[in-house]
Amino acid sequence: MTWPLPPHLPWPQFLRRLRHPAPPPGWLEAAADLEEVRRRPVLLRWIAQHPRLGAHLRGRLLPTLPWRALASIAQDAAAHPQARQHATERLLALWPGLTPGERRSLAMAAPRQLWPSIWKTRDPRVLEAFLQHPRLGVEALAAMVQPPLDPAQAEALQASRWLEVVPVAHQVLVALDRGLEIPGSGLVLGMASPWIKALPEEERLLAATRLVHPTLRRMVRAWAAPRLPED
Repeated sequence: MTWPLPPHLPWPQFLRRLRHPAPPPGWLEAAADLEEVRRRPVLLRWIAQHPRLGAHLRGRLLPTLPWRALASIAQDAAAHPQARQHATERLLALWPGLTPGERRSLAMAAPRQLWPSIWKTRDPRVLEAFLQHPRLGVEALAAMVQPPLDPAQAEALQASRWLEVVPVAHQVLVALDRGLEIPGSGLVLGMASPWIKALPEEERLLAATRLVHPTLRRMVRAWAAPRLPED
């Protein structure tokens, strides 16, 4: 079986065949050499992640792709495992040189291997975008929220959907607690108040047992005490 290429093959049919699971040998390689394909990153992405593409050409195409195409490959379960791995490695190498706007966009679609690098970013807008990542779960976030917590991380967490999640609230309080012991950390007691209030009353006393900073521990215990009805 052989397939023609544009201009002998109409463009709509060509696009469909780029996603075909079993193209003829050498057809993908020939398609990648077309001038129109080389100018379109999305088409090069389809070719680079195709399970039937040779490893040599995949290794040549992936470094030429922009970060958006690489992020799509890294998150696509249907892509060749080697393509996902190489795309992730390439994103890790590109991350330090991305602009703040590019980082914000990538933070919401980054593969898991990039999450620790994103979490270390001190740009609150990047962190806020990352905390909206659809694949970010409670366990993964709690594992990253480690002392000492950075003020930018604390601010982003407070403004996120995670404020009402009990395991995250516990972990944030512990991270704040340890950070308050470090001179020049930039953390203040007031940052703990929203997290204390977010915890159910029965969880506040448990949280207090995990804290070592005297004033913070007293704050949590005070909020854990039953409140008398107002006159």
